[in-house]
Amino acid sequence: MPVGKQSQRVKFELINNLIVIPMEVNGSELSFILDSGVGKPILFNLFDQDSLQINKVSEITIRGLGDGEPIEALSSKENHFKLGGIENRDQQLYVVLDKNMNFSPNLGIPIHGIIGYDLFRDFVVDINYASKTIKFHDPISYKYKTGKKYETLPLSIIRKKAYVTGEVFLKDEENIPVRLLVDSGSSDAIWLFENEEIDIPDKNYEDFLGKGLNGDIFGKRTMVKGFKIGSFVLEDAKAAFPDAASFNEIKNLGDRNGSLGGEVLKRFNIIFDYPKGQITLRKNHSFNDPFQYNMSGLDLQHDGLRYISERITDQRGILRNDKNKGGFGNVQLLFQNQTRLSLVPEIIVSGIRAGSPAAEAGLREGDVILAVNGKKVHTYKLQEILHMLNEKEGKRIKVLIERSNSDLLFSFVLKNMFKEKP
Repeated sequence: MPVGKQSQRVKFELINNLIVIPMEVNGSELSFILDSGVGKPILFNLFDQDSLQINKVSEITIRGLGDGEPIEALSSKENHFKLGGIENRDQQLYVVLDKNMNFSPNLGIPIHGIIGYDLFRDFVVDINYASKTIKFHDPISYKYKTGKKYETLPLSIIRKKAYVTGEVFLKDEENIPVRLLVDSGSSDAIWLFENEEIDIPDKNYEDFLGKGLNGDIFGKRTMVKGFKIGSFVLEDAKAAFPDAASFNEIKNLGDRNGSLGGEVLKRFNIIFDYPKGQITLRKNHSFNDPFQYNMSGLDLQHDGLRYISERITDQRGILRNDKNKGGFGNVQLLFQNQTRLSLVPEIIVSGIRAGSPAAEAGLREGDVILAVNGKKVHTYKLQEILHMLNEKEGKRIKVLIERSNSDLLFSFVLKNMFKEKP
């Protein structure tokens, strides 16, 4: 912390329930996911960087979530990390050079790494999901907020990871105690591990759950009657049971029953106090928001860039005012015949769930998305496009795609797999 300062405030972006913070590493400006489920910082996707200095390098192997093999990486010491006014001039980090380790296409912005424990260890970390700000406080001088709306719970720190206890309601009469990893680096809600007490609910379907260090993670998507942490209860909570193969390379799961991800965490403003071993929760305006499900069955990602040609005058020859809402058009060429050639990100179907409305309509993996309900997707951010595709149960979606140099239009109705029909 700067001399004489007791706290530092940092703005963040909330993208797909993940906290993205700006971080300087040895003078290079990068973007990191704040991941309470990770130990040492990990760098990846550095191929868009002109240069990045890393110091005192040795080779290591990293094991993480996913169904792939452990990955080769570099360990580097004595690096300079800077977040706002906060600095560490002797930071150890790991560097993954595999190009497949890249979260940027799925989030729609460049992501260069993840950081967690080393920040949480040194400060009281006050995350305000509502205002998208984090305050890092000096633990010695920090004074706790008081009031009926704040609830402080025990936080266990084991092997650089934080755990809380709660209860899961699988059926009306069952309240099962669970011990969960607090994982702000997961965009999902609740992950549970099947055991003698925790059964997968009858209503479930196979789904892509996310991307880990060792590859893609699949499992069964479902809903639980409720989840309780402290005195806070979330009803009809979104949950998933990841496949056991995703955890083959993870040792020391201990008595952990699963994890608590960003779709639950964002419903609170949270104070993490690793030094004292406690967490303080206060629900915010998102607490009662419905959980988001992939009702279309489509997973999307960026896949490079493409040129589009647009007419920029109306029939009278008057120039239209059609600013790029999404900020994606980064190269534009204007021609005398009132057309504009723009270089924009290409959005493709990266995965499709079998039996989903989109699959039954005929969409395929690799299709290039051009428009959703008449709206050209290049003017929107990736998360906005996903929202259009999963906005409301029963809504009819029309998707214009490009396949084999032909434009095709598909139509389907969004379906909630768990909602009972009247």
